[in-house]
Amino acid sequence: MRETARVVPPQRPAPAQHATAHTAPPRAGAGARTSVAVHAADPISRAGAEAQLRQCPGLELAEQETAGTPGAVTVVIAEAVDATTTASLRRLVRGDQRVVLVVERMREGELLDAVECGVAAILWRREATAARLGQAVLAAARGDGDLPADLLGRLIAQMGRLQRSVQKLPGYTPPGLSERESDVLRLVAEGWDTAEIAAKLSYSERTVKNVLHGLTTRLHLRNRAHAVAHALREGYI
Repeated sequence: MRETARVVPPQRPAPAQHATAHTAPPRAGAGARTSVAVHAADPISRAGAEAQLRQCPGLELAEQETAGTPGAVTVVIAEAVDATTTASLRRLVRGDQRVVLVVERMREGELLDAVECGVAAILWRREATAARLGQAVLAAARGDGDLPADLLGRLIAQMGRLQRSVQKLPGYTPPGLSERESDVLRLVAEGWDTAEIAAKLSYSERTVKNVLHGLTTRLHLRNRAHAVAHALREGYI
């Protein structure tokens, strides 16, 4: 009796595993994680901020002792911008750190001191939720500024008073900017982001970024907030 050959159907590849290998999204921040460290005199405040930052995708928490990577972000938590805080801010910025300042209270003069130290973002402690803190850190990492609306208004008012005072000095002649640079800086001062500025001026977002990069490089400024402060102080806008 002749043996009948057994037909074995071809095996199909496991679709679920194949799809997972090609369609699963990468882990949050894979290959592009932002290093962030926390400086605070109070260990409880530091621990609380670190716990909040661990909830933010794309961030990698670093110890204070190892947070010297150029371009990394440091969150400084302080009651006020006193001499000790200002010294810390200047030291961090000189080390090419991007700084987010979380502060309990701040006078107008202290606001200007913080901006001129090169602080990229400022948050009130009462508003420093995990989401808001993470947003400020990522903005600082991109080189953007992030100020609460009330602080931005105070900064603009203060710089306006300084500008008017400087304009009264004998022999004062305001330095010039191109019309494009003035337009972009004025909208930055009003709180518009890159996409909004591009739409309002009918530019591409790349053009807006190039204008700001060229301006900050030429004038040796640290970030957008510093550019606005400098432009108002010098009478650019």
